[in-house]
Amino acid sequence: MKTVKRVMACVDFSDYSLETIESALTMTKGQQVEIVLFNVIDKKDVNVVEKISHNFPEMISPEDYVKGVETERRKLLEKMIMDHFQDDRARLKILFHVGIPYDAILHAIETEKIDLVVIASKGRSNLIGTLHGSTAEKVFRHAPVPVLSVRNREKFSRHQ
Repeated sequence: MKTVKRVMACVDFSDYSLETIESALTMTKGQQVEIVLFNVIDKKDVNVVEKISHNFPEMISPEDYVKGVETERRKLLEKMIMDHFQDDRARLKILFHVGIPYDAILHAIETEKIDLVVIASKGRSNLIGTLHGSTAEKVFRHAPVPVLSVRNREKFSRHQ
């Protein structure tokens, strides 16, 4: 494996987001590695706003919607950093992208020159997930770089 300079920690604001960031920071402690906190604003949500704004132009525009979501999520990430990762703040970069989550992650791996991806594997499955695959699964299958799966030990322990 080549030298790791940039790690993408995929943050979706689930219960696993803290563990995902912690894992990326712990693995790279003492190294000159930038951690990119990456969040995707789902294109499906933007498409809904586009349809609404087409029929009701006086309502929010898709651009304003994206700006608002990004602002709200940036505040949440900044608070998370202040509360839990203040000592590592200089190594953290926040990045947003609008798109289909797995596709946006794969695209950002290339454009941001990411060397390693850290992503939560929640272990949940539903019919849609079974038929189409989860975001994490698609990233595992198609990423051109190593991918680390973060799981909650207590939740998935066989000896409970």
